[in-house]
Amino acid sequence: MSNQNPVFIPGPTNIPDRLRAAMQVQTQDHRAPDFVETFAPVLEDTKSVFGTQQGQVITFPSSGTGGWEAAITNTLSPGDKVLVARYGVFSHRWIDLCARHGLDVQVIECAWGDGAPAATFQSILADDVGREIRAVLVTHNETATGVYSDIAAVRQAIDAAGHPAMLFVDCVSSLASMPFEFDNWGVDVAVSGSQKGFMLAAGMAILCVSPKALAAMDAATLPRTYFDLADMMAANASGGFPYTPPLQLIYGMRESLRMLFEEGLDNVYARHFRLAEGVRRAVDAWGLKLVATSPKLYSDTVSAIYVPDGFDSNALTDHAFNTYGVSFGIGLGQLNGKAFRIGHLGSLTDVMVLSGLATIEMAMADLNYPIELGSGVAAAQDYFRSGSQGRAQAAA
Repeated sequence: MSNQNPVFIPGPTNIPDRLRAAMQVQTQDHRAPDFVETFAPVLEDTKSVFGTQQGQVITFPSSGTGGWEAAITNTLSPGDKVLVARYGVFSHRWIDLCARHGLDVQVIECAWGDGAPAATFQSILADDVGREIRAVLVTHNETATGVYSDIAAVRQAIDAAGHPAMLFVDCVSSLASMPFEFDNWGVDVAVSGSQKGFMLAAGMAILCVSPKALAAMDAATLPRTYFDLADMMAANASGGFPYTPPLQLIYGMRESLRMLFEEGLDNVYARHFRLAEGVRRAVDAWGLKLVATSPKLYSDTVSAIYVPDGFDSNALTDHAFNTYGVSFGIGLGQLNGKAFRIGHLGSLTDVMVLSGLATIEMAMADLNYPIELGSGVAAAQDYFRSGSQGRAQAAA
């Protein structure tokens, strides 16, 4: 029966029955005229989630990593310089991906728990008098550390330096869960995936690409075949794919968008803030600390939590799974053994989050953590009962 329990990992997320049913479709002809009627609205409606009218949505059968490969191979050439800050596992993976493609990667080392250093970006870009830096890469929501970065501030830094660099953003664990404003933030390529805020199975990379990034394709010489934007856009223009599409995911995406719009995107974002704040209240009641170093950096989709000295976070997550049948996120990279993660995104409610908090509390009590059983649950209950607000309201 343990497979009936929700997961509290930061993705893949719980799949609502409504979306599971939508993905359970019989094989169909993706070259038939009626496929266009399904696929074209998915691309158009996804623009609302990205917050764009100018950008073009493009999907690939892939994870978000494939989306990132598409982003750089279609816009850059070997030896091009890119600027990126390393402050977690996923920002590090971008660095590795770029290096493997022969790009000149300028890395800003940051403490894990910090976010994108807009001021440092501005200083480096201002000193780049030859305008050699072609792109700035930013992780919007660092899943390993539970850190949210201010993309608007990064765009302001690029503009303040008067620099023409493109802005690439990983929004895999934030899109459809936290506000994203592609046009207003001046993003050139945003990369997401099907398995987090969209509540679907993994397997579809979802990109939004600006006119500026599309124009850069003409000069880009990194090799690409499977991830060629031009091939995909040409096929999409007639409602098709250049190769076999992930049909079940496309049907699921259509239904996911309906669910998001029925709830209302602002309500989706407010719900995620509320769930996250409930978790944060619980962490405080336990006397534990978040990895994120300040409230302005707190993610609304995942909280990374340090365990006390002398405890092993892997033993905690293993115990929660083996004893209670519930999965929580392990610590990644530098945080392995030092922190665990509670994912609170996608198909979750107040009641479901309370069940997760109660479970991890029992696991901590079993392992003699210095916590009071029920304290975190009570703190979250008090918060949920009092009503809540969204991120923008809380910051006002």
